[in-house]
Amino acid sequence: MDQPRSIKITDPKVGLAKAEHYCAYQERSQQEVRDKLYEWGLWPDAIEQIISQLIEGNFLNEARFANAYAQGKFNQKAWGKIKIKQGLKLKRVPDVLIKKALLGIDLDDYLAALTRLLQKKASTVTEKHELKRRYKLQQYAMSRGYEAELIADVLKNSGL
Repeated sequence: MDQPRSIKITDPKVGLAKAEHYCAYQERSQQEVRDKLYEWGLWPDAIEQIISQLIEGNFLNEARFANAYAQGKFNQKAWGKIKIKQGLKLKRVPDVLIKKALLGIDLDDYLAALTRLLQKKASTVTEKHELKRRYKLQQYAMSRGYEAELIADVLKNSGL
């Protein structure tokens, strides 16, 4: 059985047009676009030229991407700041932009999301021993990217 062949692009103009469409569909990091252009088979010098043109045309904006990513992961998946930061680092977003994006998350909303997350998980934890139960809840919240001190505060103050 034949494997589907990926289409190779050699013309930088075609690459730019496809990359514009790719960026217009949703916010992308420079690294995501760079990886996609390599996947399409463009040469490194053409790739850097296309990325420059995408930035000039405002199709590509790392700060906008970082903010959209942070808000999206927080609002849609209830991720904590640690997990969001890791995700942005994997996309090779500069630390300065990561910090700004994380500051864009409202602290009250953040605490409310953590509280909801813990309450929802608490209803499914069957552990009877109090310390083990709290440990399980704390581990769960940490796996979702929340800070240990915040989790401890919420657990203490909400009586979970």
